[in-house]
Amino acid sequence: MAIKNSELILNPDGSIYHLNLKPEHIADTIITVGDQDRVAKVTSFFDEIIFETQKREFKTQTGYYKGKKMTVISTGIGVDNIDIVMNELDALVNIDLHTRKPKENLKSLKFVRIGTSGSVQKNIKVDQFVLSSAGIGFDGLIHFYKHNGVVDTEASQKLIDHLQLSTTIGQPYFIQASQQLLNHFLNADNKRVATGFTGTNIGFYGPQGRVLRIPLSHPNFIDDLAKFEYQGQQLSNLEMETSAIYGLAKILGHQALSINAIIANRASGEFSSKPKETVMELIEFSLNQLVTL
Repeated sequence: MAIKNSELILNPDGSIYHLNLKPEHIADTIITVGDQDRVAKVTSFFDEIIFETQKREFKTQTGYYKGKKMTVISTGIGVDNIDIVMNELDALVNIDLHTRKPKENLKSLKFVRIGTSGSVQKNIKVDQFVLSSAGIGFDGLIHFYKHNGVVDTEASQKLIDHLQLSTTIGQPYFIQASQQLLNHFLNADNKRVATGFTGTNIGFYGPQGRVLRIPLSHPNFIDDLAKFEYQGQQLSNLEMETSAIYGLAKILGHQALSINAIIANRASGEFSSKPKETVMELIEFSLNQLVTL
């Protein structure tokens, strides 16, 4: 059965609605960044750019780095935008946009998120790179989809028991990274690389334990989260996209890895003195790892 026009929305030129992309515009390796200005920072390393477009906060450039074709796309901030980006990119490769029917032979994409983040552990210093071995989501997005076998139910329950949150807070979920991508990046000889769980929060201030003028309902939430341990690993950092990328990628049959430059340490109160340089170094490191994938 064809997917209705109201569910799979296309622009007059046949491109997918929000991203303004057609299937031929994207590569099988996709780098996501939050900031649209960071797209050009990534592609500044490219040998050539063969396509670019932008609609709203979704800026896309596709090109070649050391002979490997890659697409870089900005998602904006938050899991709501990740829901759009992941579903529409999957539709470009796994739905026939003319018949509006899913294809029989499905393609698996590789997603690597390059972002910035704050560490919650003193031993993960500013200017390090964190590979997210799992995403811990407090956003609730994954619960709107059937996700049998995608969520690590044992880890999720241990986290729920550990935090003892009230029912007014969304039920957290725990999703592992693509083991293939994680192992590949861990093979790099780079002492700046650390691993850990990445907490994905639905906001930047209260949900991440920041207080300006509004008191928090769970003032010890971040401290308690930082103490959570599962299979010898702890929460390493906080941001706003990883768990949704991991969850939707696994449901749709793709691979995903999130990599963050640590520009702040919440435990020590330190902020990087060279955040821009650190981000550029992370970009180059990530690109060189992707070339050898």
